[in-house]
Amino acid sequence: MLDDVTVLITGGTGSLGQTLVRRLLRGELGTPKKLIVYSRCEAKQYAMKSTWKHAYKATDDIYYANFDELLEFRIGDVRDYASLQAAVADSNVVINAAAMKQVPACEYFPAQAVATNVMGAENIVRAMRATPGLHTVIGVSTDKACKPINVMGMTKALQERIFIEANIQQDHCRLVGVRYGNVLASRGSVLPLFKHQIAHGGPVTITMPEMTRFLLSLDRAVDTVFAAMQSANRGEVFVPRVPSARVTDVAAQLIGEKDIETVFTGIRPGEKIHEILVSEEEAFRTAERDDYYVIQPQLPEIAGEEGIRPLRSDYSSADAIIEGEALAALLATVDFIDPAMAGASPLGD
Repeated sequence: MLDDVTVLITGGTGSLGQTLVRRLLRGELGTPKKLIVYSRCEAKQYAMKSTWKHAYKATDDIYYANFDELLEFRIGDVRDYASLQAAVADSNVVINAAAMKQVPACEYFPAQAVATNVMGAENIVRAMRATPGLHTVIGVSTDKACKPINVMGMTKALQERIFIEANIQQDHCRLVGVRYGNVLASRGSVLPLFKHQIAHGGPVTITMPEMTRFLLSLDRAVDTVFAAMQSANRGEVFVPRVPSARVTDVAAQLIGEKDIETVFTGIRPGEKIHEILVSEEEAFRTAERDDYYVIQPQLPEIAGEEGIRPLRSDYSSADAIIEGEALAALLATVDFIDPAMAGASPLGD
């Protein structure tokens, strides 16, 4: 599918971006002509480039022999149209993983969240319209975009709508979305923070005992992007069917038999108790496709099949809870990273 195709990954030095690059280098969807890692952080690009480039021995993760041939790093910001357009102009596929995604940061700097999450998406659309060779754009969204109550979710909801609407009045490019919950051990995830707190004797800080969250691995997130790339129609949003858990149960599994105190710190600005991946209003236009719910666009120009409704109500983290052995098995699959590198906030996401 991606044979001889140039793929641009905005925010490519992030947790999702790096996992995407690894798996694309494996050739899971074919052998790309080039992978462009586009981000604004010089330090992260240098670290990613130098770490990977000096791992001379091929591994199961990366075919390092293809590194120089396939991978290109570009400094740039989705806010800057000129640098973004230059990267888009050389691409056939764009995966937009660039984002401001920390809920408290977006609450305190809403204009900055708009600049990246909303205007950055609009810049991609503008560049797409000027690039006939671009045929697919995938926007990475979040459960917080569904019935949003915080700035991060509001801006991501607008990103979804910007990409969906951009399917109209042009016929060379398909724009689709993916929407999922908390990625285990990604930058900003609470799991590295819990591990750090436990390693230092606690306490483990949790906002509220009622909190639930959807949980998925980085590879499951990438699977969702790949599924959308392979089969999404214009304007569709792919949602993985994944488990959720009470945050208190997650902490308890990580603490185990250790004598570690748990402290409840109170709900943070813009935070939900439960997350929603498909709203009740979206349920009637949601199809079920393999392991995914697929939300059909509501604009009549690109509307999909109506009256599908595999869901009788919303798809909430309060309703898909796992615990005990099932939760332990899921957490056992996580490769934890240092919280200083993960960018975890003091209370986690």
